[in-house]
Amino acid sequence: MRYTFFLILSFWFVNVVGQSTEFYLFVGTYTKPRGSGEGIYVYKFNTTTGTASFISKIETENPSYLTISNNQQFVYAVNQNGNTKPNEASAFSFNKNTGNLTFINKQPVSGEGPCYITVDKTNKWIFTANYTAGSISAISVNKDGSLNKLEQLIQNNGSSVVKDRQNAPHAHTIVFDPKLKMLVSTDLGTDKINIFSFSKKSASLPLLLDSINSIVSKPGNGPRHVAFSKKKLYILNELAGTIDVFNYKKNKNTLLQTISTDTSSNLDKGSADIHVANDGKFLYATNRGKYNTIATYKINKNGSLEFLAIKSTEGKVPRNFVIDPTDNFVLIANQNSDNIVIFKRDKQTGLLTDTGNKIKVGMPVCLQMIPIN
Repeated sequence: MRYTFFLILSFWFVNVVGQSTEFYLFVGTYTKPRGSGEGIYVYKFNTTTGTASFISKIETENPSYLTISNNQQFVYAVNQNGNTKPNEASAFSFNKNTGNLTFINKQPVSGEGPCYITVDKTNKWIFTANYTAGSISAISVNKDGSLNKLEQLIQNNGSSVVKDRQNAPHAHTIVFDPKLKMLVSTDLGTDKINIFSFSKKSASLPLLLDSINSIVSKPGNGPRHVAFSKKKLYILNELAGTIDVFNYKKNKNTLLQTISTDTSSNLDKGSADIHVANDGKFLYATNRGKYNTIATYKINKNGSLEFLAIKSTEGKVPRNFVIDPTDNFVLIANQNSDNIVIFKRDKQTGLLTDTGNKIKVGMPVCLQMIPIN
C-alpha cells in the first residue's frame, strides 16, 4: 500500500469536485504594528464563479501560517511575534455550520520566529518551524483540540555563504512526506533539507522525531518551501531563485534537475511559495523581490519541470498562494499590497488568467481551504 495516501487524496478530490463548489478560505495575516491585518479571516469561496464573501474573523497576533486538523474541526496558527513577545502556537475550534472560529488556548513553541505549522493525520501533534531560532518544535494536542505541551525541541546548527541571511540556522518549513511517516524540514540558513522519522512517543521510543538524513543543498541556495508529486520532491530555493527536483527516497535522494523561477538574470528573486496542482500535471512558484510574479511549469512524465509562463501577481510580495481543490482557481496572497488576487486556471494548459476578482485584507500571508459540506 505504498500509495495509500495518494489513493485517499484522489478519492477525496473526486468527491470534493463532484459535490462541492463552495469552500471555506482561511487567511492568516501580519497584525499591528508589523502589518495591517487583525488576525485570522474566514471567507466563503465559490469555485464556479471565482468570487469570495466575508464570513468572520478572530483576532490573534501575527498568525503568519495556519494548518487545519484532518477532521476539519480545529485550526492551528503560529504567532510570529519577533523578540519582544512570546512566540507561540494557538488553537481554535471551527464551526463549519457558521464559519466562526473560537479561541481555545496557546502554548509557547520555545523558539523565536515560528513561521510554519503542520498537524499529523491523527490530530495528536503539531510541529512548528522556528525561523529565527533555527529549531523545530513538537507539541502534543489534546482530544478537545487544545494544545498540551512542548514534547520535543530540535535545534539546528550551522551557517552558509550568504552572510547577511545565512549566518545562523533558519528553519522555514516542516511538512509530512506523502506516506505521512516522515517530516521534511528546510533550513534556509544552513542550506539543508532535514528529514525526520515520525513515531508516536512511547516509553520504548523517547524521540518523537528522529533524524534520518539531510539533503545538502548548493551553498547559497536558501531552501524555503517544498512540494511533493509522486516520488519527486520539489525544493524552492529563496536566495538562488531556483527549484531543485529530487528523486525522493528514505535513505537516498538524487538531484534530477535545477530550474530557475524566472527567465531574467536579476538575482533578487526572493522566491516564496511552491505548489503542485491537484491533478499532478503542473507546478507553480512565486517570486517576490523586484519581481512579484508566479511561474507555471509542466511536470513531465519523469517528474522534471518544463517552464511554460510567468506573469505578474498583480500585487506586491506574493508570500503564499493556494490552488483550490477543484483546480479551477489560484489565489495569491500579496503581503505588501493588502490583497488576495484570484486567477482562473486552465486545466488543459495550466496557464493562469487574472479574473479581476480581489479580496482586500490587511497584509495576507497564509491561505488554507476546506470544503463547506
